Amino acid sequence: MSFKSAFSKLKRIPEAQDKFNIFTSINLKAEDQLRNSYANGILSKTLVGVKDNIITKELPTTCSSKILEGYKSPFDATVVELLNNAGATIAGKTNMDEFGMGSGGIHSYFGPTYNPIFDDEKIICGGSSSGSGAAVAADVVDFALGTDTGGSVRLPAAYTSCIGFKPSYGRISRFGVISYAQSLDTVGIMAKDIGLVKKVYSVLDKHDPKDPTSLSDELRLKAASYHSQKKVLKIGIPVELLQPGMNEAMKNALNKVVEKLLAKGHELYPVSIPAVKNCLPIYYTLAPAEAASNLSRYDGVRYGYRDAESDAKDDVLFAPTRANFGREVRDRLLLGNYNLCSDGFQNNFLKAQRLRVALIDEFDGIFSFPNVLTGNKPNQEGIDLLLSSTSMNLPATVESYTKKDTNTPISSYINDIFTLPMSLAGLPCISIPVNDLKGVGIQLTAQYANDRCVLDTAEHILL
Repeated sequence: MSFKSAFSKLKRIPEAQDKFNIFTSINLKAEDQLRNSYANGILSKTLVGVKDNIITKELPTTCSSKILEGYKSPFDATVVELLNNAGATIAGKTNMDEFGMGSGGIHSYFGPTYNPIFDDEKIICGGSSSGSGAAVAADVVDFALGTDTGGSVRLPAAYTSCIGFKPSYGRISRFGVISYAQSLDTVGIMAKDIGLVKKVYSVLDKHDPKDPTSLSDELRLKAASYHSQKKVLKIGIPVELLQPGMNEAMKNALNKVVEKLLAKGHELYPVSIPAVKNCLPIYYTLAPAEAASNLSRYDGVRYGYRDAESDAKDDVLFAPTRANFGREVRDRLLLGNYNLCSDGFQNNFLKAQRLRVALIDEFDGIFSFPNVLTGNKPNQEGIDLLLSSTSMNLPATVESYTKKDTNTPISSYINDIFTLPMSLAGLPCISIPVNDLKGVGIQLTAQYANDRCVLDTAEHILL
């Protein structure tokens, strides 16, 4: 990377921002910071876009919500510290669906983000890491950080034709990442170059004692000891993810990758993971419940926006302030609070937790690599990787997506069926573009903590 390349990206930011609404705030000191960045750092002279739910000292962190308008943290997230120490420079904070809730990049207090690869019309980027995908696609950063709760890195990566990597849950620190659903939230990496994704991951893949969910050094070493460089991979295609309603472009992309893998000598098999059919209800029971708990702190007393009417003596639980959440957030909070009430907790929440465990057990039963977290034994005759589409459809126009989302909310969740299983199981997966097919991504998934296999195979396919 060179200063000249990074500087040319910086120069393109104002025009790209006007056209695509990529950032919620822009680092006006970026040029000086680039000049003075740590010259020997592995990421020296690189520009990064940071999703607006990852806290930074120098720039506001708002989660694209009025509730946190103008909020500045007194400290940096661990991932931001690591990037700074490696010589990277933050270009700005990227737009997103409010508090990470959405799949289209339209639920933002700052307005929707538009897809740069379709610059002749207003097309969604996917969400919730919409701005991060757009920043990479518009070539105004070298790479971007997003967060993936149920597909929020992989779907925007597919829709913007870039690479989106979601590591195993716990491999990258969540300290300083504002929670949506803490048992699912995972920091992910987006870029156009797989080599750069691997380089950034090497910087961020570290145990963090400040994050109680961070994978221990002991388990990291244990997982590394099981890794072997196989010349012939056994790759499974989940039959539950071969949906009849899939767009023809997605089917064609999957077939192209299958042909390429077979030509390279790898073995492909159909596999069944029956618990996948339960993933939508599991996710939309657990994630909103966790969100209802996490977002209860936004009362306007300690930080963030406060409505004057919340000071009235008849105010109930800061209702006027909390009414400033967007519609999608309010809908999910209502659902989450219902699932945490006495009847909902017994009938919905606990059942969803048991079904999630069953899903993890089913994944453990098909992989040849052991799960170092659960202790489940590997299937000696099992597969090394899973191959699937990242989404069911091509990205829609903002207008049609907004209408669809307003009239039938479930239709905005349907793409999640391809990404939720991996999030619920905490598995490493990556969405990669396919040749010149715009807005199409193919997904590779490996066993928990076998992140290296995902990255190496993605590089193998892309070369």
